[in-house]
Amino acid sequence: MSKVKEYKIKTMPKLGVNIDHVATLRQARGGNLPNPVYAAFLAEQAGAQSIVAHLREDRRHIQDQDIELLRKKIKTKLNLEMSIAGEILEIACSIRPDQATLVPERRQELTTEGGLNVAAKLKIISRAIKKLRASDIRVSLFIDPDKDQINAAKKSGTQIIEFHTGRYALAKNYSQKEKFFNQLKHAVDYAQTQGLTVNAGHGLDYANVRRIAQIQGIEELNIGYSIICKALYVGLFAAVKEMRELIRC
Repeated sequence: MSKVKEYKIKTMPKLGVNIDHVATLRQARGGNLPNPVYAAFLAEQAGAQSIVAHLREDRRHIQDQDIELLRKKIKTKLNLEMSIAGEILEIACSIRPDQATLVPERRQELTTEGGLNVAAKLKIISRAIKKLRASDIRVSLFIDPDKDQINAAKKSGTQIIEFHTGRYALAKNYSQKEKFFNQLKHAVDYAQTQGLTVNAGHGLDYANVRRIAQIQGIEELNIGYSIICKALYVGLFAAVKEMRELIRC
């Protein structure tokens, strides 16, 4: 009896739109415009399947009231990026976003510089995950595409991981880009064997996103800065819609 070959159906990654830099522009003048909650509404209308916002400890862009309003207004999924600081954990448990993505935070950084070192901080991260899950919040860990970090994430009790794609996005030549792409692809494959849901993001733009979107097993791509930059020229609705089309491999 001949064997029938099984084929996996390639599914398109979902698009999460990070609205932090709408708030960055607002904070530059200290007023009410532009409004990140309205930006979230436009992103959803254009096809975004989740809204991402990072409530930093220093409140450099997104503010507490933004998270409260987003929780009330958006129709898709609210993904709150956050540190494991006690104050931020309490806010998250009070507001109860659909998902909390734990990320490293350094006050001097311009943007997140790498993945969370779960292996080195397993106990404290595990406690944070337990607290968030007790409030019925799904938890994701933002990590580098590294086997040790994947194993630590699995031990922590998380359900989801998000791979930091910054090294791929910032690669200076073809050799580097291939190295980091293959590293990411192998990490996705390995994480799936561990039963983890895999997302990815950081540094992805209109020139480099399509290849990442073609990796089998990535459930969601979270993208912000490049979309907000594009929106300055074409508007936010058009910018989000174009990114959605690019990841429809």
